[in-house]
Amino acid sequence: MESYNKKLKNMKRRSFVKNSVISTASLLITKDMFSFKKGPVYGHNEMTFRLDTKWGALNPEKTPVNDCHEMIQDSKGRIVLLTNETKNNIIIYNKSGRLIDSWGSEFPGAHGLTLQQNGKEDFLFITDTNKHQVYKTTIDGKILLTIDPPQDLPAYKNNNKAFVPTETTVLPNGDFYIADGYGAQHVLHYDENGKLKNSFGGRGTKDENLDNAHGITVDTRTGTTTLIVTDRNKNCFKRFSLDGKLMEIIQLPGAGVCRPVIKGDYLYAAVLRSPMSVEKSGFVTILNKENKVVSNIGGTEPIYENGKLKTMAQADKIFAHPHDVCVDDEGSIYVAQWASGKVYPYKLTRV
Repeated sequence: MESYNKKLKNMKRRSFVKNSVISTASLLITKDMFSFKKGPVYGHNEMTFRLDTKWGALNPEKTPVNDCHEMIQDSKGRIVLLTNETKNNIIIYNKSGRLIDSWGSEFPGAHGLTLQQNGKEDFLFITDTNKHQVYKTTIDGKILLTIDPPQDLPAYKNNNKAFVPTETTVLPNGDFYIADGYGAQHVLHYDENGKLKNSFGGRGTKDENLDNAHGITVDTRTGTTTLIVTDRNKNCFKRFSLDGKLMEIIQLPGAGVCRPVIKGDYLYAAVLRSPMSVEKSGFVTILNKENKVVSNIGGTEPIYENGKLKTMAQADKIFAHPHDVCVDDEGSIYVAQWASGKVYPYKLTRV
């Protein structure tokens, strides 16, 4: 009887161990399956994300894109894309990537897209590098204001092609700034009616001059309203006062940055190439409130030695010429890419 009981206990023990092994293996397989479906995680420190390359894919026969240049989120939570495909310059998605609307056929050089909100309705500022103009429109495409090359400035007098605007940013009072990133490199300050008030930057060898002033945004993170302007060929951002005085240079070695995008305490930017000589490269960089790089999505880990940032580069080939980022109200990032085989925007969900 005692021998039988012992044998029974051993059988139960072996059965328990066998079932435990099977259960553990099943859990590991299930975990691996879910991990595979979700995909790898990119980024560093507190800013890590999971990539979805199918988020914005649409039927290219009905809603095509060429270069996906820039994106914003409007006051209704919709994601708005600007492309230089004149069958539909503007494509409007919901946050799940479903097509809501599209419009626009008059912007062959569609490049910069900025949202203006006044609490009642949304407006868009669109720069066109082919037409050498900037437009203010309603959210559904009605043109309200057109800015031509500023003939009062020597750099543009009798030379419309010297004005190749790439980006805008808008102050709460309606004043706006235009970055002439592919032209004479001036930053131009206008009042809300389109009257030129001031200019600064321009080509040259001084720190306050610019070389590919590709983007511009208003920064209020420190409590004082300033401007951050891209100096892409010099791999940096430059902070200016609203009247154009240089206040700070934010060095980003190895990163050919596009426009700065601020959400909360962080500054986000697409890096078009990394280094600038390498085709089909690039990543997304994120800086904290102190303007220190904390994460590179698809890029090398940011490392500071003696207070200086080491040269950054693409580490994971997940992007080819990322041109802009949009950060939504949930902290997800949408990435528009230039010269990348007409791919639709990607989405990065924070983890």
